[in-house]
Amino acid sequence: MQTVFSTEGLHPRSGFKLWRDLLGERLVPIEVERLDDGPFRGRLDVAEIGALYLSRLTQSALRCETTPSAARRHDRAGMVVVLFKLAGLSTSVQDGREAVQRPGDMVVLDHRPSVLTTHRDSQALFLELPRERLEGVLGSTRLYTGLSVGADLASATLATGFIHDLIRVRHQLTPDAAERMSAIAVDLIVASLAERLAQDVPRPVHGSVVVQRAKAHVEAHLDDPGLDPPQLAAATGVSLRRLQELFHERGQHISDWIWERRLAAAAKRLSDPACLHLSIGMLAYGCGFTSQAHFSRRFKDRHGLTPRGYREAALLRASGAPSAP
Repeated sequence: MQTVFSTEGLHPRSGFKLWRDLLGERLVPIEVERLDDGPFRGRLDVAEIGALYLSRLTQSALRCETTPSAARRHDRAGMVVVLFKLAGLSTSVQDGREAVQRPGDMVVLDHRPSVLTTHRDSQALFLELPRERLEGVLGSTRLYTGLSVGADLASATLATGFIHDLIRVRHQLTPDAAERMSAIAVDLIVASLAERLAQDVPRPVHGSVVVQRAKAHVEAHLDDPGLDPPQLAAATGVSLRRLQELFHERGQHISDWIWERRLAAAAKRLSDPACLHLSIGMLAYGCGFTSQAHFSRRFKDRHGLTPRGYREAALLRASGAPSAP
């Protein structure tokens, strides 16, 4: 990663002030308070990979608060931040949740009032993502901000390891490959959050939480042809009748939601050049369809094109070639 700032070599009296100003300019206007009297150390390294912009912060013990007025002034409402803890400890507080992050953990923080406290020799990787990328699958960020995703989850380990490898090999990637790899990184983050949320609801809780966690389970098991409303209800920890009621309250049907997510996943893969090696049949099975004929019929009803026609049109758009009249 490229170092853009370091307190090394600076006068002890100016290092912290410069660091505080840097955080306000590059991240969000925040109130920063030192928590120890020793020499202050801070370093910022950055990297850009496809659509991802990553910042690695190494700093002494600090208390960083995003106040309501600062959140309003900061024009990042369409984005959220994923923090990957690399070294030391930190504590986050947002939306009524307080959690500790240890090396290997991750946590989502929104651009709303929050407090992040770092201990001595703390290091973390910050990744900013479009809000819709998380909320389209998991629901409102208020359901999972400040919720630590532990390194004990296999999906979290995969996501963290993939991002570290991506940083390491970024200069070897073509622009197209960087875009595809960055999209995979985001998918792994979403899968990690979905797995973490799915852990918390063995019994019925607030309706919106049940629905969003049911949707997270769907997203994580799209390739399972046996995924249906009864199985989803069992996995979510509520009766089928109760889950149906909760979906109906939101103007949705469980089966329709599952098929919509399968069709959306199929459309995404059909338009991805990295999936060209997959036959239509293999792609259909990978999205939970039990037959290619069933997949083709549903896909055409939804998108107005056969899967093959959709793939060809997507490739034409990507190449910049004019469409057939």
